[in-house]
Amino acid sequence: MATMSELLYSATMSLDGFIAGVDGDMSWLTEHLAGPNPEADDLMSNIGCLLVGNRTFGGGDPNAGTEKEGAFGGEWSGPSIVLTHDVERSHQDPDVRFVNDLKSAVAAAKAAADGKYVNVLGADVARQCIEEGFLDEVLVFIAPVLLGDGVRLFAREGGSEIRLEPLDRPSVDGPPSLRCRVARST
Repeated sequence: MATMSELLYSATMSLDGFIAGVDGDMSWLTEHLAGPNPEADDLMSNIGCLLVGNRTFGGGDPNAGTEKEGAFGGEWSGPSIVLTHDVERSHQDPDVRFVNDLKSAVAAAKAAADGKYVNVLGADVARQCIEEGFLDEVLVFIAPVLLGDGVRLFAREGGSEIRLEPLDRPSVDGPPSLRCRVARST
């Protein structure tokens, strides 16, 4: 019997809670992604598909124009499902599929992940997945910088508490991180 894929939201966040700078600027990440990160490397080997928001997909890659351009510093290759209202647009990569509703995007990503993680990229898609009860885990790498403004890891108009349960993780070298399971209400 095949293992069911889980949805994991992973991001690198500034200490003050931002995953992108003003207007989605990602250039701040470049200096914080240098060096070994065994936890991120291990994560990438366990990802079967990316579920990406449209703004993240078309946004500012901190490694644009270099050999490290693309998800996970250019190391990712595999299926990507992009949640967008513009499903008719074309893309040169046959591994990229555009889907216009969250439920269908999650189903397509889980099928493509084939029992591995579906890695959610993009704050708005992560918020939607949390609100619909689709998100299983959150993994945040913490960069030693204060951005002051930008795109928050998680923002919800009017706010409401989302309970997270910290997961034990082996001691690893690399940047500090926090991994949690999204608590399900019973």
